[in-house]
Amino acid sequence: MLLAWEAMSKLVPDLYVDTMGYAFTFHVAKFVAGVTVGAYVHYPTISTDMLARVKSRQKWHTNSDAISSSPILSKLKLLYYRIFMYYYAFSLCQASFLMVNSSWTKNHIDAILQPSDHLLDFVHLFTPLVLLRLWSSPSPRGAQIVYPPCDTREMAQFPLEGRERVILSVAQFRPEKDHAAQLHAFRKLIEKHPEYANPGDQHVRLVLIGGSRNKDDADRLESLKSLAKELGIAEHVQFIANAPYSEMLSWLSKASVGLSTMVDEHFGINVVEFMAAGIIPVTHASGGPLNDIVIPFNGKPTGYHATSPETFADAFHEVLTLPPDEELSLRVRARTWAVQRFSEEEFERGWMASGWKDVLS
Repeated sequence: MLLAWEAMSKLVPDLYVDTMGYAFTFHVAKFVAGVTVGAYVHYPTISTDMLARVKSRQKWHTNSDAISSSPILSKLKLLYYRIFMYYYAFSLCQASFLMVNSSWTKNHIDAILQPSDHLLDFVHLFTPLVLLRLWSSPSPRGAQIVYPPCDTREMAQFPLEGRERVILSVAQFRPEKDHAAQLHAFRKLIEKHPEYANPGDQHVRLVLIGGSRNKDDADRLESLKSLAKELGIAEHVQFIANAPYSEMLSWLSKASVGLSTMVDEHFGINVVEFMAAGIIPVTHASGGPLNDIVIPFNGKPTGYHATSPETFADAFHEVLTLPPDEELSLRVRARTWAVQRFSEEEFERGWMASGWKDVLS
């Protein structure tokens, strides 16, 4: 909000569009500067899933073991989340139009736009927020999906045949990406099909490429390397941190399988890149990869979904044993869908249809 204040003191625009997730700045733009507000939301700052996990005391990367194991801390955090969501919902309602990057994000934003916290409603009857509500214009009824653009022109030129037996993961070494699940899935593949661990034409490798932003990420990477050794798969796994773009493209041009294990990935642009590059995706059955990206094209599949080490391993095996003609057809479908649906032209079309021009007229 201070940053928005600084910006508005230098220039008052005709339209304020937030694409970073700074919903609380809407108040400065709308009530102080008198500017119409819109937003393109990539990920909700807080979601009903986060509240549900705290309420059920489920350990997660947003709910540490110290909190989930304590009834008192869980209740305090749940209260904090309720208050935070209440104000976040009020902030979103100040937007005249809302765009989101996937159906997963839309479902969560639409739910947030319809808050039903009667206790906090009553408490706020005795605060200045009541006056802000009286001044507020009607909130948007729902968010409009505008898929983010993915520049796939270079990737779409990669050959579809002659792929190496490589399972490729491209994701920052952050906790929510769940790289440990990838190692367990690969271990399960080796257990079920020992021939993939033998030298020769059947040998399969797992390559994990990702950014390491800080010491926490570096420590996480080292723990993943230790886990690979514990699972007995270290000689078949390669970790590549902070690879240059050219090296990532090289792997995308030759891998066979693209792996994503994040639960509730809001979109999954790495999955789009897999498909555009001609890689067959195997993703977690949730979020954007399930509902928006790895979906049937012309009535036929464009990839696979899984939820456990066993089902991921089965999907790997199915891809690795596809007859050549079926494999090529699948790669062609995946590429065609990704390039067609998530192009810059489609993004521009969705952006122009969002209604931002209407609020200026």
